[in-house]
Amino acid sequence: TVGSTSPFIGLFGTVWGIYHALTAIGIAGQASIDKVAGPVGESLIMTAIGLATAVPAVLGYNLLVRRNKTAMDLVRDFAADLQSILIGGVRHGSGDVSPIVVRPDNSPTTATVSNRVG
Repeated sequence: TVGSTSPFIGLFGTVWGIYHALTAIGIAGQASIDKVAGPVGESLIMTAIGLATAVPAVLGYNLLVRRNKTAMDLVRDFAADLQSILIGGVRHGSGDVSPIVVRPDNSPTTATVSNRVG
């Protein structure tokens, strides 16, 4: 919200400052630089503050969205692997297409040595 509204708040400050400058000119009846410089300078500072707030907010938002997308990709890959193992016995996305074997005697399916008793 900050990133999307800050530039408009800054621009509103610009319009407000120019409005006050024109009002001061209308009341004074003369257009001199001292009547215009103050309000216009303030309005430009308001615009700069709005942009200085908006740019880091948008960059931070984009960083968080990218990190969230990466995390969700990892979760999706894990879910696809888990589904493939549970349904088909094959790990999804791996080059090895040999099925995972579960032996009836519950012996280990890898080359590791089991320390089971009996």
